[in-house]
Amino acid sequence: MDAWTGKVLRVDLSKGEWEDEELDLDLAEEYLGGRGLATKILFDEVDANVDPLSPENKLIFATGPLSGTGAPTGGRYMVVSKSPLTGAIACCNVGGDFGSELKYAGYDMVIFEGKSPKPVYLMIQNGDVEIKPAEHLWGKRTHETDDMVKAEMGDKWKALDTHVACIGPAGENLARIACIMSDKHRAAGRSGLGAVMGSKNLKAIAVWGSGAVTVTDGESFKEATFAILELLKGSTTIEGLNKYGSMSSQFPMNRMGVLPALNYQAGAFEGVANTNARPLHAKLVIRAGACFACPIACGRVSRVTAPDEYKGEGWGPEFETCSLLGPNCGVDDLAAITKANYTCNELGIDTMSAGGTIACAMELYEKGYLKQEEVGYELNFGNAKAMVELVEKLGLREGFGDVLAEGGYRVAEKYGHTELFMGVKKQEMAAYHPQGLQGEGLAFATANGGASHNRAGVYASELWGFPYKTDPLAIEGKAAMCVELQHYKAVLDAVGVCQYIAFGKVEAEHIAPLLNAATGMDFTVESLMLAGERIWNLERLFNLAAGFTAEDDTLPKRLLEQPLLTGTFEGQVNRLGEMLPEYYQLRGWDEKGVPSKEKLAELALD
Repeated sequence: MDAWTGKVLRVDLSKGEWEDEELDLDLAEEYLGGRGLATKILFDEVDANVDPLSPENKLIFATGPLSGTGAPTGGRYMVVSKSPLTGAIACCNVGGDFGSELKYAGYDMVIFEGKSPKPVYLMIQNGDVEIKPAEHLWGKRTHETDDMVKAEMGDKWKALDTHVACIGPAGENLARIACIMSDKHRAAGRSGLGAVMGSKNLKAIAVWGSGAVTVTDGESFKEATFAILELLKGSTTIEGLNKYGSMSSQFPMNRMGVLPALNYQAGAFEGVANTNARPLHAKLVIRAGACFACPIACGRVSRVTAPDEYKGEGWGPEFETCSLLGPNCGVDDLAAITKANYTCNELGIDTMSAGGTIACAMELYEKGYLKQEEVGYELNFGNAKAMVELVEKLGLREGFGDVLAEGGYRVAEKYGHTELFMGVKKQEMAAYHPQGLQGEGLAFATANGGASHNRAGVYASELWGFPYKTDPLAIEGKAAMCVELQHYKAVLDAVGVCQYIAFGKVEAEHIAPLLNAATGMDFTVESLMLAGERIWNLERLFNLAAGFTAEDDTLPKRLLEQPLLTGTFEGQVNRLGEMLPEYYQLRGWDEKGVPSKEKLAELALD
């Protein structure tokens, strides 16, 4: 079998048992793999109304057919489950080497169900599976866990090639914004999937394999690969990512007035001169870092040498982390932001939700709804020390960190002011200001998993011109673009590549021949995009069954009703209400956001 291994591992943690299952190739073709196939399994096997932290929820690690093949950026894997943060379906696209190694170890997918009576971790070596005790790992931070699990592989050379995905104390403590860390620095970041893993008493998954992923037509695969590499090589945006990482966009976004500041009260931040890519590279960056088979190398390894309380070394901060823990919290201390980033990675916390949650708490404090005695110290915007300390307390659920661990919506709800929560479906927004980026506002509002820049990425068109340039303030055509990009990004997640390749104008017409050469199948641009639409609609059906309605496809009132006070787009609000009806119509949904019978039949979802 080419591209796929043909095997799925199902692990019943309650019984301490596992079994191999044959991959359903018909479903793999229909849903592609990765996000698509995992969504299908979750939809079929999990009651949408289940408690996300109960044994009845399932946690699925899934690769795509291009994962591990050597395709450009083809090392990705997806983690899919029901989110404890939102109550909606959740999916995270993760880089590093874990995804490719899982296939080399013999599996396309691992499905975890039930709950272990005691902490355990899973070890996979060339198809041999073992559930091992993890009481000695419980309470350890992610980096130490990674090292300890590798040491238990026995053979030191095998340990070097072993890749680990694990949770830290945040996941063990069921923080709703906990993430899963793999290869120490790559995160299944959004929607609290680290808490799902913790709820199952599953500390880590270690994979090692000496296998290979074969392709059907090596020559055609090589040609399709080189064609994509040429597109990436000719892109100035990819060049910027290679030179400065994702942080390359912070300064120009601030200049354009679409960088969130002070809990989205502003679109620009005066202190950005201290937090953008240039000071980061001048003061902290050691070298670039890349995921498996990635020519872009957007990662950055950094080191903080002073002051003493912020010393450390690791990957990051990336754009979202630096922007949401920095300007959005009014913080311009780069060392403090980087320290908070390291702490999030080691405790297993989503840096984006951490920044959004702390910024929400800061505004609650400045408006007098949250008192100093409840926090333990002042929590005004710009308080870098407080921000760093609260990240630590959040992961350990200590003091006020226990409140923050529930995420920004529940913090705002606790103090009676949910209007100060800047998110969608209870998930904190990414660092793109919807009052200056109309289409991205629509993408945030309609994202099945809550506000995310990775489910469509309309901002790329409004800011950088991908797939083509549009006026950020225009609403004409944004619904159609949003729908198209949501389908395409679902395809990228399903086949196992990084969404950054879209910045190199790599489109479905380039993915189809690559996938065909790998699998021996006959995908067209139309069939790929139809698969993306099928995935999107199935996620929607899960959410509808979980109780979500059209009322949840919205943005915070501040962004819809209160004009932006600063920056290039001063006076603007997001015009979501004018775009959403067209979006539903283009999707073949009714005015309540429910797919029609005709649309479901067209997608073979009836």
